[in-house]
Amino acid sequence: REPHVYLSKEEVKEKIQSYNSSVTDKLKMTLNANGIYTGFIKVQMELCRPITVQSSQSQGRCAHSNNETAFYLPDGCVNTLHISSTNTVREVIEALLKKFFVADNPAKFALYKRCHKEDQVYTCKLSDRERPLYLRLVAGPRTEMLSFVLREHETGEVMWEAFSIPELQNFLRILDKEENDQLQILKNRYADYRGKLEEALRGVLKPG
Repeated sequence: REPHVYLSKEEVKEKIQSYNSSVTDKLKMTLNANGIYTGFIKVQMELCRPITVQSSQSQGRCAHSNNETAFYLPDGCVNTLHISSTNTVREVIEALLKKFFVADNPAKFALYKRCHKEDQVYTCKLSDRERPLYLRLVAGPRTEMLSFVLREHETGEVMWEAFSIPELQNFLRILDKEENDQLQILKNRYADYRGKLEEALRGVLKPG
């Protein structure tokens, strides 16, 4: 992790001016008289597991139907949030879930920063106390230099106690379906191999 560099009010003002002069999408930052600044961040949603929403708000590929519905967000979905320099990572995650009408516990998710350095891409999970808008200001507006990604916690870090029983049952149904699909693919592959081998054997053993 890179150490934080605390900026004075004058340094913040200069950085915001430099930031706004480089913005190409009109998503500029604004410095208030109290020293707090506001601006926009874009967060890419990279969720592997389905999210749970209220049935009245659900759309997409459904996996469960009850008082709540689970569905998969489209790959590469990007959301823009207007936040302040005081907003923490945890608050940003909560705002994202609220914007998508997600009923899941925010503790299931983590915010990552993705940086490009020397032709390499680095992804680092942010702590709940870090402030994304500060990171955006320091890095500048170019998303190839810094971007934000929302993901589930890694499998070993999942707080399973944060899931409800219907959610856990729904995940089991999805896993069963995926297992059956993969099993059928393997059966078809080996049936194809067997057919080719039997055809080759018939050619070798054919009298002649």
